[in-house]
Amino acid sequence: MKLTLGPVLYNWEPSIWRDFYYRVADEMPVDTVCVGEVVCSKRLPFFQDVVPEVVERLMRAGKEVLLSSLALVTLERERKQIASLAKEADPLVEVNDVTALVYLAGRPHAIGPYVNVYNEGTLAWLGRNGARQVCLPPELPVSSISALATACPDVALEVWAFGRLPLAISARCYHARLHKLTKDNCQFVCGKDPDGLPVDTLDGQRFLAVNGVQTLSTTYANLIENIPDLAALGIASCRLSPQTCDMVAVAAAFRDVADGRLSPEEGRRALSEICGEIPFSNGFLFGKAGVDYRARSPE
Repeated sequence: MKLTLGPVLYNWEPSIWRDFYYRVADEMPVDTVCVGEVVCSKRLPFFQDVVPEVVERLMRAGKEVLLSSLALVTLERERKQIASLAKEADPLVEVNDVTALVYLAGRPHAIGPYVNVYNEGTLAWLGRNGARQVCLPPELPVSSISALATACPDVALEVWAFGRLPLAISARCYHARLHKLTKDNCQFVCGKDPDGLPVDTLDGQRFLAVNGVQTLSTTYANLIENIPDLAALGIASCRLSPQTCDMVAVAAAFRDVADGRLSPEEGRRALSEICGEIPFSNGFLFGKAGVDYRARSPE
């Protein structure tokens, strides 16, 4: 089982963003690292200049690097950014919006979790179009994952195994609206919430998290107890989505469980200590409410 570090979804300060990836290169036991802006194209100029040095450092450390594309393309300049990104021959591009597929047809690339791959026909078509690996949407149950893995064994499949789950993305900016700002004059207020802005129901129950134009789960997805079952299905990789907790320690726990140095239950307890009071979820995997968590065995 390989480990992939997904792209940073939040608006982190450029120096924090750069130093995070430097630490990933030096300390994190992952095989693949995704770099790029997925949520809001307005954030990209803040760290764009340091992307080449981050990519170089990651590759020197032996990591495979994927350049992640935007998940929702709505503007002409964003389409041009996608076209420019698609010209990259190395590293591979990770497609998060089908806009990029026309530029990458017939060339090796990866498919991110924002492209709806729900059935065998879609997966097979993407494979014929050049997709080498596909990160499946996190809402798929294990029955669908199994069917996809069986139908297209030549395409490496990945599952979202840790971090707030992406539930929706919109042309509207919730962060800006909350602060009585417009999307065009947002003043980048999303940077005030580097792990997402918690959203409560009217009766005070924790419900969702907001990240600019993106809606996320309030829970951290956590499939560390399910690694043996996923490996048995032929899943090639688990994706860890960056949060503000100690992601090096998170990756080490996943690596230890995947390699048999920790039991799945020990891995979950290790993550509970790392993540503190953040609740875990894996309900989608079992065809249940996504917010649910099913432990592998009772304490």
